[in-house]
Amino acid sequence: MVPLFVRLTGRKVIIFGGGEVAARKAQYFSGEADVTVFSRSHLEALRQLPVTCIVIDLTDTSDEVLDDIIHNAFIVIAATSDRIQNNRIGVICSNQGILFNNADGEPGDLIIPSVSSGKRHMMAFSTLGRSPAISRFIREYLDTTFVHLDSMIELQESLRQELLSTEPSRQKRSAILRNIARDPDVWGALSRSYRDAEDLARRRYIHG
Repeated sequence: MVPLFVRLTGRKVIIFGGGEVAARKAQYFSGEADVTVFSRSHLEALRQLPVTCIVIDLTDTSDEVLDDIIHNAFIVIAATSDRIQNNRIGVICSNQGILFNNADGEPGDLIIPSVSSGKRHMMAFSTLGRSPAISRFIREYLDTTFVHLDSMIELQESLRQELLSTEPSRQKRSAILRNIARDPDVWGALSRSYRDAEDLARRRYIHG
């Protein structure tokens, strides 16, 4: 497996299951993808999301009907409490060449990672299904340790544009930006204000 960031705007994501797991999966994709959730019943949390909820009983649904439901889907997620049904959905997805994530059953070919994100960054981490607790721990650690990461990225972007016009050496530009990112004083200044951090970085690494 390899990690990828994929734009899902307008893409079709199908989720089977109406419980808490399905709700978490739906929340993950809602707002960007076109998400439809199929289940006998749906939690209120699902109904509050910008997704389409359709009532269906998988035990009474043939493979042919499921094949039609998932036709042209980009991603299909099986999040029911029935491993047999989850695996059946996985086989149908495999036959159609559709990316499949199985919340409980035979592993699919897609893993949904734990994500830490902001306005200017997105980081994803996975233990490949071995320890969801560790994935959550890493996400929470990143969120609490790098509180000012967005500001640092903004600072790096601004200084990089300046250096492109003032420093001809790519190696020197990279070294300057790397040293700024590693400087605890700059991170400390970011906790006070962006302007303080920018002034410090300029004095110490660009105009110093």
